[in-house]
Amino acid sequence: MSVAPAPAGQPKKAATAAWIGSALEYYDFFIYGSAAALIFPDVFFDESDPATATLLSLATFGVAYAARPVGALFLGHYGDKLGRKKIMVFTLILMGLSTFLIGCLPTRDQVGTLAPVLLVLCRVLQGISAAGEQASANSMTLEHAPPHRRGFFTSFTLSGTQGGQLLATLVFIPVAALPEDQLLSWGWRVPFWMSIAVAVAGYVIRRKLQETPVFEQQTASEGVVRLPLAILLREHWADVLRVIGGALIASVSTIFTVWALSYATSDAVGMSRSSMLWVGALANLVALAAIPLWATLSDRIGRRPVFLVGSVGSAVMMFLYLWSISTGSYALTLFLGIVTFGVVYSAANGVWPSFYGEMFTTKVRLSGMAIGTQIGFAVAGFAVTFAAQIAGPDGDDWSAVALFTAALCVPPVIAAITARETHKVPTELLGERASGEAARREKVSA
Repeated sequence: MSVAPAPAGQPKKAATAAWIGSALEYYDFFIYGSAAALIFPDVFFDESDPATATLLSLATFGVAYAARPVGALFLGHYGDKLGRKKIMVFTLILMGLSTFLIGCLPTRDQVGTLAPVLLVLCRVLQGISAAGEQASANSMTLEHAPPHRRGFFTSFTLSGTQGGQLLATLVFIPVAALPEDQLLSWGWRVPFWMSIAVAVAGYVIRRKLQETPVFEQQTASEGVVRLPLAILLREHWADVLRVIGGALIASVSTIFTVWALSYATSDAVGMSRSSMLWVGALANLVALAAIPLWATLSDRIGRRPVFLVGSVGSAVMMFLYLWSISTGSYALTLFLGIVTFGVVYSAANGVWPSFYGEMFTTKVRLSGMAIGTQIGFAVAGFAVTFAAQIAGPDGDDWSAVALFTAALCVPPVIAAITARETHKVPTELLGERASGEAARREKVSA
């Protein structure tokens, strides 16, 4: 049975809500990354030696990624039972609240070891929120999108992520320029306090969205799925493994955003905080334009070739980018940073929402995307911690970190090579095991 198209204007509303929501959500998520690299070693781990303090601070960045799979199980389950809209609102409120609370935390000097414990707790809540945000926004946008433009519309979720990262970087630039005593006492808190707007904006933006036609048709014809996870693991286990492998491409983002920032501003290189934050800001600005262009290309030639370009290209470019930092040349670092993150990585980053989402049927799409991506993202989150160890006692072995990052790009390549091409499959038939069987069922039901 064919599914009625989405109401006029709803695809654009869904894409806009996904963009703005992801921007707000990942503004919160990435200001933590900047603070973990630049501020928290001195605020929450100041009793350790500098190298250990940095390692512990970066480890708290990875804690949220460890919490993500747990959040994905919970939010994916209810997203496929209750709908995409409810999860989209919930995740924004949770992220806004947990991030605001980080800005209110006492320091280690004030309450001792309780301070880093509370920091980790808030970070866990951030991770649970992020686990459901992208999967629900991607599912909502993909299911509302015209079949021949699913890549373009779903890419708004990821361009929103880059927009949030850009905003987070721009907010931190003046904060990082404050005198040291003001930065460590109150300045670092301001970006976190600003996130209270996330809860309000999330409710206003997303409350009027309609559920998707394919989800409503699914629940009307077959009822609410009682155990989406059971169906997912029975019928789509191979695709879940592909998504887990593909999601490791996010390691490029975490190494670029957190470890490279820490390395460049360390004594080994000596670049200023503000100048390196501008590298991230300009790279994200370029990514805002590159992501929809790569996604549009995937609507024409397919998801797999575009994703492969991003995966293989990122493995190569990270060598060049980290090498450029080691030279101390800011101009070279700026140029290669923009090419690496703004252009090449955007190929994989912009196409994965449609690439992963099209692997699953409507009844398990949110669960499949949430669980698969968040397990992969958990590894990507701790890639920063591993990189800090691999870089040696002085934290300057950039070539070992580049090799490590390239190795993490291999599973995404394998995932793309073994996946089906789905960019021309009708939305209601996505996730079917065999196109011939699906076509026969469609003909009979029609």
